[in-house]
Amino acid sequence: MTTTTMPPASPIPKHFSIEMLKDEARQLVESGTVDCCQPIYVLCQFIPAREWVCVECELERNGFLLRDQIADLNPAQCWSDD
Repeated sequence: MTTTTMPPASPIPKHFSIEMLKDEARQLVESGTVDCCQPIYVLCQFIPAREWVCVECELERNGFLLRDQIADLNPAQCWSDD
């Protein structure tokens, strides 16, 4: 008897580096989609749900909490307009 293995139904989530997350946040702030004062967890609206766990882990590894402000990811960009 032979068994064939089917490929996964959805692709394996890619790894998000903290730099990728900072860049994503910067682009969303620049476009006016999100505000620097909003918590980091609002970014979950723009990242596929299956990848959000990886994002949370990367944030935690780098000392960020979901309740921290987006400005904490890119402080120079967010506060340079003051």
